[in-house]
Amino acid sequence: MNLLDNCKLCPRNCCINRNNGEIGFCKSSNKIKIARYSLHMWEEPCISGERGSGTIFFSNCNLKCIFCQNYDISTNNYGKEISTLRFAEICLYLQKIGALNINLVTPTHFIPLIKEGLVKAKSMGLSIPIVYNSSAYENVDALKILDGLIDIYLPDLKYYDNNIAVNFSRAPNYFEFASRAIEEMYRQVGTPIFENGIMKKGVIVRHLLLPNHVDDSKKVVKYLYDKYQDNIFISLMNQYTPVRRIDDYKELNCIVNDSEYDELINYACDLGITNAFIQEGETQKESFIPDFSNFDEI
Repeated sequence: MNLLDNCKLCPRNCCINRNNGEIGFCKSSNKIKIARYSLHMWEEPCISGERGSGTIFFSNCNLKCIFCQNYDISTNNYGKEISTLRFAEICLYLQKIGALNINLVTPTHFIPLIKEGLVKAKSMGLSIPIVYNSSAYENVDALKILDGLIDIYLPDLKYYDNNIAVNFSRAPNYFEFASRAIEEMYRQVGTPIFENGIMKKGVIVRHLLLPNHVDDSKKVVKYLYDKYQDNIFISLMNQYTPVRRIDDYKELNCIVNDSEYDELINYACDLGITNAFIQEGETQKESFIPDFSNFDEI
């Protein structure tokens, strides 16, 4: 059976027939939909390097984070539907212009179509690593579909506390699903492999520190280190940007202050974490958010 006939790609388990025009939580059809593709210079240094990561931003999302920086494409349905062949051609174009890798951003709800497109692209000469960049709110069985196609997993681990996950992302049991998903990602790609400072294989788990939520962040960091030690990298991010006011959540209508971020970094150091990325300088700027206004050119 086609997996989109009874969609269970993520923990929402909508069980709708996307091939018959039914629309579930993520609002996606049976075609890939993307909002942008380009060289991206602002990922972790081992992903972007000096040449850039070949990012493909997928439209729609299976989360509904109230603070989403990419709200236009995750919730407002911006983007353009394309065939799997066009997807393959875009991958090859990004490789041609020098991308160090193909970076699939928010891909969960298109997994079977992405697999089809990647197989086509590889048969046409795609040879650079594939990065799977997701929220980690996904079903393990769906991730297994990609086994052997993905080189680098770049998931978030957003929350430890389920109440926070429900309040901020409408994601029941987020930590349960995300932690299992990351286990599967690690099973597939193993410990990190680098060439000249650029990651070729491995897992980097991102965690975005939210203002006034250091305690939950510490629980996330401790879990990751207890579970994986230095067999993965942890990326601690302070770039939370309140792109619009959230009146019901006043604690989120501000940036992360330096003392909060320093507290989290010091906590990670005290645990003994060495494989980590941190952010320095001014990262809480809307200029860091990609422009999705030209999706008609796709």
